Formats: sequence, structure tokens, C-alpha cells
Amino acid sequence: MAITVNIFYSGENGNARKFAEEMTASGVVSDIRAEEGNLRYEYFFPMEDEETVLLIDSWKDQKSIDVHHASPMMAKIIELREKYDLHMKVDRYVSDEAGFSEKDTAFIKE
Repeated sequence: MAITVNIFYSGENGNARKFAEEMTASGVVSDIRAEEGNLRYEYFFPMEDEETVLLIDSWKDQKSIDVHHASPMMAKIIELREKYDLHMKVDRYVSDEAGFSEKDTAFIKE
């Protein structure tokens, strides 16, 4: 049962994008991706909102998230969030073990 968290970081004067860029350039993103249980850690930029960045953060299970939250990595993330004065909106999703139905797959082109 994978858990995916969508985090919308928002700020002013391009700070959300600067945050994502520094997270990547500093190696924090690659370190998080290397953590056991991390399935996905990617930033996206909404077309209609230049002051927001979407992080899709997916983990194998709750235990993996708990270990990540207890790691020294979180102090680095919090420090950068504060540096760029970001606010967050968070959505959490748990995977559907049943997967896609045949009706769903008819609309998916691989």
C-alpha cells in the first residue's frame, strides 16, 4: 500500500521555485530519493500559478514516511522552507491495491 503526498509549496517572488532548485542543487532531493521506501520525489510547476510548486512524494508505507520524518533530512527541508518563507497545502493518498479496471485502461495509452 503506497502512500503519496502532494505538497503544494507557495510563496512570493519566485521563492517556491527557488526552494525546489536549491533542494535539487544541494543534493537533498537525491538523498531523499535514496532513502529506503521512497518511490517518487518530483517537483512540478503549475502552469496557472507561478508562485506554487507541487511536490509529489511517494513512499512504500507509513513506516518509511515515519523514518524519513525522523531523519536529519527533515531539518534541512525545514530550514529551506523557512529561508524561502513558504506555505504548504498537503493532500495525502493511499494506493488502491485493486489497480485500474478494464474500463479505466481503455483510456490509457502507454
